[in-house]
Amino acid sequence: MEALLNKAQNINTIEEAEKLLFDYHPTQSPLFHKALSLAKEAHAHQKRKSGEPYIIHPILVATITALVSNDKAMIIAALLHDVVEDTDYEIEEIAQIFGEDVAYMVEGLTKIEDIREEELVPSTSDKKLISSALTFRKMLISSIKDVRVLVVKLCDRLHNMITLDALPKEKQQRIAEETMVVYAPIAHRLGISQIKNRLEDLSFLYIYPEAYKKIEDYIEGNRQNLKLKLNTFVSNINKLMKEHGFHEGEFEVFGRVKHYYSMYQKMQRKGIGVDEVLDMIAIRVLVKEDIDCYKVLGVLHLNYKPIISRFKDYITLPKENGYATIHTTLFNDDGIVEAQIRTFEMHKTAEFGIAAHWRYKDGREHKNRVNLDWLESLQYQNDSIEEFYSLAKGDLFVDDIVVFSPDGDTYTLPRKSVALDFAYAVHSEIGDKAISALVNKRKVSLLTTLKNGDIVRILTDKEAQVHCSWYDTVMTSRAKDGIRSACNAKIKECNRLAAINILTELANRCSSRLSHNDIEEMFQECSLKENAYKLTSNRGIYKEVSSKFLEQFNAKGITCAVPKETIKEHFRFISNFEIKEVEFDYCCHPKMGDEIVAFVEKDKVIIHHKLCQEAYKLMSAKKPMVFVAWVDEQTARYQLIISLQNRKGILAELLHKLANLDLNVINIELGIKSSESAEFCKLEVETKEQNMKRLQEKLSKKFKLVEMINLDDAYRKN
Repeated sequence: MEALLNKAQNINTIEEAEKLLFDYHPTQSPLFHKALSLAKEAHAHQKRKSGEPYIIHPILVATITALVSNDKAMIIAALLHDVVEDTDYEIEEIAQIFGEDVAYMVEGLTKIEDIREEELVPSTSDKKLISSALTFRKMLISSIKDVRVLVVKLCDRLHNMITLDALPKEKQQRIAEETMVVYAPIAHRLGISQIKNRLEDLSFLYIYPEAYKKIEDYIEGNRQNLKLKLNTFVSNINKLMKEHGFHEGEFEVFGRVKHYYSMYQKMQRKGIGVDEVLDMIAIRVLVKEDIDCYKVLGVLHLNYKPIISRFKDYITLPKENGYATIHTTLFNDDGIVEAQIRTFEMHKTAEFGIAAHWRYKDGREHKNRVNLDWLESLQYQNDSIEEFYSLAKGDLFVDDIVVFSPDGDTYTLPRKSVALDFAYAVHSEIGDKAISALVNKRKVSLLTTLKNGDIVRILTDKEAQVHCSWYDTVMTSRAKDGIRSACNAKIKECNRLAAINILTELANRCSSRLSHNDIEEMFQECSLKENAYKLTSNRGIYKEVSSKFLEQFNAKGITCAVPKETIKEHFRFISNFEIKEVEFDYCCHPKMGDEIVAFVEKDKVIIHHKLCQEAYKLMSAKKPMVFVAWVDEQTARYQLIISLQNRKGILAELLHKLANLDLNVINIELGIKSSESAEFCKLEVETKEQNMKRLQEKLSKKFKLVEMINLDDAYRKN
């Protein structure tokens, strides 16, 4: 692949492109030549941004496709992939000339471009690309039913990436982000490491150019030393193989320096510099039979000291995408090296993934189109790019484990996954109703960490409750999304019930009684009722809503005392009656800073955690309630830089939204300019939200958040 891409980057003429294609696809059929002629004619007057004839692009996409697969229909579809999109040809004409199979793929490739144009934000937009790119990927996967369409599209994207330098910087960045978010994960799931690794490295170059350069400079500066170390390992292992009965031609040993992006991920995961990455080199040992892999493993472990914690056997338990290899990490006086042991056949699958089925099995019929339902797990709905990469690391970029259901079905999960991750992997309803698990027939909690090879059964109950505190423990995006959705829905319902109960009690302490139905009707008439329901945990909203309700009470001839703030013990209450006593109930134990609610019993209040099940029963039973908040709430301070449009009233709108998020603005600096068209506002805020990621997610939905820094450590030092 590397050799092909290097040649493709330097091709400027149609003749050179054709020669390269013929080199990689020597068995050309008459239909292939007809497709080449049609493509050349259709794109005859088109140019790329670089000024080269456009036809060079589809020819080189077909060449990459020929390297990945020897499927003749795929190669023809690659030649024609832009014909329907960019020229006057119709899909019916393609079907008539080249058959339904080719037409089906060309139509699928055209559909991808249609979805992309509709779903992706334009490069001039201020909106983050991440959200629309994720939606695009979800639609792409659910729309395309033949895996070969995705393989050709990956080859198309790979050629676009190696010629990306012809585009303006802004477009380079956005296309690279789209590639990292959309295409590299799909290549990973399809097991096409040859494409996945190069897409990641090329995207990495444009997204994080400084980090890329640091790694590149280090590798170049140490290239001779790394090469010597690699050659020594390869030579020694070749010698060991022959000493233990393997003959020349029965095995192959080769090595490489690891890909830049995989090094960057390790640096990020461990918080280390490039000079601290110990296993920069990796070797592969290829043998003929499965059993030989274990013989090689024995040879290596008897002659080098293995790091057992990093040993993985994907031959016994292959990954979901078919990847099968033994991984082991070895070290001696020459240093540390990662060794991968696989058969020649496994190597083909590892390099070309699902496309290997077409590349190495001549004459295969393609009447059955491969359905991609299993790919639909790649759905991240968060519009925070930091949150996406966090989820992506969990689902895509960490070591996998394989666990089994009692029926023997296999599930691939990230390392450190817990039983609840497995429950959501089986089905979202199983996750929502899970109460415990049986791991290897032993009953355990849902937060028990799973190990490779575990047999897991989930126990469910229709009354089960998802705990919000589980969010930070689970590893997979599916589990996190399930917990977040369940908790958001529960908090929203609790806020609604509590708001009605609080204002009903406020009315009942007046000169005339109003029913819950009366108060609910008044809420329905409220133009911002969804925001009004948040009065249970926001003093500003409580005062705003209660004053409007008191105005309506007065209009009905009901006189009410204005509610006042009182502080009792650790709590701040807002009420129009005297609170004499405060108690905690026995059922829950809220700690300082947790969301709480208060129920009224005569002149006494009982405190519960807002998500306590007993509290929910009392709220549903319409028990009297009163506003409560912590007095000595723990607060966190953050510095925010927010991009603002230069228009009238924007500052008032910003401050209003921050108040609704319960952020106290301590300092504000306006007019920071980054260009003629963009202005930024720097703020220092205080909040009771201790979870920076959660707050970042909330802020990113409301504003274009440029930077967020936790100032807590600085304050603690003073």
